[in-house]
Parts: sequence; structure tokens; C-alpha cells
Amino acid sequence: MKRVIKNSIVLLALITLITSCDKSKRKPNLQYMPNMYESVSYDTYGENSIYSNNMASRLPVEGTVARNSELPYEYENTIDGYKLAKAELKNPLDSTKIDFKKGKKLYDIYCISCHGKKGDGQGELVKREKFLGIPNYKDRDITEGSIYHVIMYGLNMMGSHASQLTEEERWQVVAYVQQLKNN
Repeated sequence: MKRVIKNSIVLLALITLITSCDKSKRKPNLQYMPNMYESVSYDTYGENSIYSNNMASRLPVEGTVARNSELPYEYENTIDGYKLAKAELKNPLDSTKIDFKKGKKLYDIYCISCHGKKGDGQGELVKREKFLGIPNYKDRDITEGSIYHVIMYGLNMMGSHASQLTEEERWQVVAYVQQLKNN
């Protein structure tokens, strides 16, 4: 008798398992508030009648800057922009915020391979003749503004490093390069 009951339970479980997996006869379940599960996607800056300006995304208020973003750099990537930055732009970090150790560390990461340890234009890539004509800082008429501008946009063979360094880190490098030039 125990065996019959045991076999009946196993057979019932097997039939339940097989019939529950058969999807051909089942109807789909009803969804309560289907837009919650399958939302409509909108293109960025596309039209959407929900908002008063008929745009899918909100634009920041004119004259404001989003959190954790840098202020726009006001000098153009032109020779005139370079000259203007060279003449006008000053390091906004005061002497208490300038960290020469941090500037040196960043310089060693991003600049030393071309500009050299002393800023003499004798970096490892120059020694291997991968790049030629890297100037010595002491031979150049450079200012805080011109250094920052070149870090932002690049100049000649040097590319921009704006995406690698934050605004504050760029100014730390500028302070360190000025120290190399004056030593």
C-alpha cells in the first residue's frame, strides 16, 4: 500500500511538472499598469508633450553650471586665445592650496615622458627619438596662463590633457612647471 501511494505521488508530481511547462495552451497574464513595466523611451532632447517646453529632458537654467562640473574655459583654441590666456590667466589657487608634491606626482604621470624630469625637454620619448623638438621650460617665455592653455588644448605635437586632469589638478601641474622653470 505504501508503494502505491508513493508511486501515485511521484506520478502526480511528474504530470504537474509536464503540464505546467506547456505554454501553448496558456494565456498571458494580465498586467496592472503595463506602462510601469514597459516604459516608453524618449530620445534625449526629443519632443514630449508632458513638459511645458515640449522636450523630453530638462535643460539647465541659463547661466548655471551643473553640480561637479567645471566652469567653461573662456579662452578659445586659437593663437589669439593662447596669447590672451598667456597675458591674462592667473592661477586661482592661493599659496595654501598649491601642493607641489601633488603637482610633481601628476607631472610624473602625464608630462615627464616627453618634458623630462627637470623640464628640459629630455624625457624618455625624446631620448628614444620618438618625439623631437620638445622645448626646455627655461628657454621659453611661459606664464601660468600659457601653461594652462596648452594643457587644456595642446600645442604643436602635444595633445590636450583636459580629459585626464581636473581643473584643480591642471593648476597643480602649472604651479609645479613654474617651479621647474624658476629652478
